[in-house]
Amino acid sequence: MDYSRISTHGKSFTRIDTQQILETAISNLQFLITENQAIITHDVLPELKTDESQIIRIFQNLIDNGIKYKKKTEAPRIHIACKKKNNNYEFSFLDNGIGIDMHFHDRVFVIFQRLHSREEYSGSGIGLSIAKRIFERHG
Repeated sequence: MDYSRISTHGKSFTRIDTQQILETAISNLQFLITENQAIITHDVLPELKTDESQIIRIFQNLIDNGIKYKKKTEAPRIHIACKKKNNNYEFSFLDNGIGIDMHFHDRVFVIFQRLHSREEYSGSGIGLSIAKRIFERHG
C-alpha cells in the first residue's frame, strides 16, 4: 500500500535542507545505529526543493539497509555523498556491507524481490523499490 501511495499521497515540494533530513533519519534510527555501533559520515549536503517526508524515508531505508546487510566481522560504516551534476544533485550511499552481486542489481529494485531468505535477513523486500519510486517522483 505504501508503494502505490508514493505518487498519489505525496506532499508538495518545498525547499529543505538535506543535512537536516539526514539528522532526522539518524535520530529515527538511533537505537539501531547504537546497537550495531554503526558509523555514519557524510559530505556537505545541499538545500533542495522536494517532499521532505519522502526524502527522510529514502535516507532511513538506505541507512537501515547499510546496517542490516553488514558484514558479521565489522561495524557498519555508511557514507552519504552528494555531487552536483548539471542542474541536479547525485546522492550516493556507500557502505562496507555484504554488497549486491551485479547480476542482481535490477532485481533489488523490484517490489517484493528478495536476495536472501527471511531467516538470513528480516524485511519485506519493499524498501529499495519504495526508494526507487520516490526518486522517480522527484525526477
